[in-house]
Amino acid sequence: MSSTGENDTDLRKMLDLTRFVSIGVLTLHVYYVCYAAFRLWALTGSWSDKTLFTIEATGLFKNFNTAKFFSLALLLTGLMGVQGKKDLNQSWKSIAIYIIFGVLLYFGSSIVFSICDDIKTTSICYIFFLGLGYLFLIKGGTLISRMIIQELSTDIFNEENETFPQEERLIENEYSINFRAQYLLKGKIRSSWINIPNPFRGFIISGSPGAGKSWFVILPLMKQLIEKGYGMFVYDFKYDDLSKSAYNWLQTNKNKFKNPPSFYAINFDDLSCSHRCNPLDPMAMHDITDATESARTILLGLNREWIKKQGDFFVESPINFVTAVIWFLRCYENGKYCTLPHAIELMQADYDDLLPVLNTVPEIEVLVNPFITAFQNDAMEQLEGQVASAKIGMARLASPQLYWVLSGNDFTLDINNPENPKIVCVGNNSEKQGIYGAVISLYVSRLVKLVNKKGRQKCALIFDEFPTLFFNNMDSLIATARSNKVATILGMQDFSQLRKDYGKEQADVIVNICGNIISGQVMGETARLLSDRFGKIMQDRQSFSDNGTGTSISRSKQLETAIPSSKISALSSGEFVGMIADDPQEKIKLKMFHSQIIHDSESSNKEMELFKPIPTVATVSQQQVMDNFFQVKYDVCELIKKEVTRLLTEKAKKEK
Repeated sequence: MSSTGENDTDLRKMLDLTRFVSIGVLTLHVYYVCYAAFRLWALTGSWSDKTLFTIEATGLFKNFNTAKFFSLALLLTGLMGVQGKKDLNQSWKSIAIYIIFGVLLYFGSSIVFSICDDIKTTSICYIFFLGLGYLFLIKGGTLISRMIIQELSTDIFNEENETFPQEERLIENEYSINFRAQYLLKGKIRSSWINIPNPFRGFIISGSPGAGKSWFVILPLMKQLIEKGYGMFVYDFKYDDLSKSAYNWLQTNKNKFKNPPSFYAINFDDLSCSHRCNPLDPMAMHDITDATESARTILLGLNREWIKKQGDFFVESPINFVTAVIWFLRCYENGKYCTLPHAIELMQADYDDLLPVLNTVPEIEVLVNPFITAFQNDAMEQLEGQVASAKIGMARLASPQLYWVLSGNDFTLDINNPENPKIVCVGNNSEKQGIYGAVISLYVSRLVKLVNKKGRQKCALIFDEFPTLFFNNMDSLIATARSNKVATILGMQDFSQLRKDYGKEQADVIVNICGNIISGQVMGETARLLSDRFGKIMQDRQSFSDNGTGTSISRSKQLETAIPSSKISALSSGEFVGMIADDPQEKIKLKMFHSQIIHDSESSNKEMELFKPIPTVATVSQQQVMDNFFQVKYDVCELIKKEVTRLLTEKAKKEK
């Protein structure tokens, strides 16, 4: 420590001496060029003249500015060691002003010799301006030592530190989905690609209203999937925003399919533009577990609060009752009346007719027995508690329009059949989502049973506003469908919607099991969950310390959150963050992204202006709809009448 202190003292002495010599050289220069004035002032002498003559022999005064340059060089050398107190408010502008004026006065002072005639006046002016310029140069040099050369960060939102490298390569394969994007890296905008090489590993698209989910992600995604030959099921919450695009892109790209898909649309509001499809198609129901799954899906879709109460007596009893009704219709005359409208009407029959009829099918005797026991014991309150909730819920579906769509059979739901692929779009209505959503959930449940099989064509299930539906085994679908080339794409506004409708446990499983996620602006817990999922990156840190002994600036690196939740909550429309999943055969190191998806809105708008409307399927009159409605009721009445008559006849024969 003492050695270091002595060295510092010696260095300061040397620098002080250098500045003193600089002043001495400048003084000799003044004495030399203003010698006549000094002699008039009687400030010369033999000793000084002798000294001046000796120095002149060195060539220091050969040119007018030689001594001035030498003095300036010594001054700059001396100023290099000045350690002024750092000042955050010090600017280069004030330093430049001092130095520029100093240089101008220092070298421009010689102009007085050509202006003034009087020797004394000329000398005084020259000494004044030369000295003033020299002082300005000293002041400017001293201020430089007070300037903070290491620029402190002015990025108050830490945006530059929170940037990171992203994938800039286009990685394509026969299944991939790719979005062109751009991102910020250390203050520079760079082009990038959001590559999703394996959409079969589950795909979540989230974002608050207006974040751009549909425009920037879902619509371009659908277009790419159709171009690559996917079969497709589209849940169009705001019909026909997605369906119209799917129809027109299919017409444009039919030549890219080995077997061009057929297009089908289901619309409960406009029956003329809707195909008819029976979700309880008897040919697709192979055992009673299919009926159980259908009953559970439709009832939980109608009564969302039951989702969190599965296993309770008054939840499982209605499910068993509906299961028995559906499976009875499946078995009766080889499924002649196996439709949801017939099941709804059959449930409304009187207990003394319905229960004996249901009990005729051996497979559902176990399911029907508790209801028969309660009826025989005259426990009507218990029976109503078991059955009424099912009857009331299903009665909400007793609409002529729904009966029309659900009782027809224009197509089957095997959208990935290699010989007959399909693109099926099902529309909802925000004003009737509680009713339509339950029916669409049944379609989804039956469709998944058909598509999640080996040896089928690749297909995609696209759900816009997925929480408005209920599908009980979505986590199992995502986990098992990958090997069967089924891409499950879930759109939602916020994870909290999923938790509200599916319960926390099931919602968390769905979110965590999806390998691909793209999110626009989301708030609160969803933003925090995503931020934790993205992890941390190494970021630069600076600190400035100013005290009486000196000033210091330190720099360090720390692991900090790559994309903070506050940044996710402040994303602009079209700006997305996310994480993608790769394949073992094609690994991607840079999986995380925070970028602006580039979408040519002008050309897309022009393209959509030329889209043709979804064609009319058939002209459907109100009379046809009502005839079908009453036909279903008549079918059930005849069924009950026929079976009751048969049972009474058999009973009479036995009594004889």
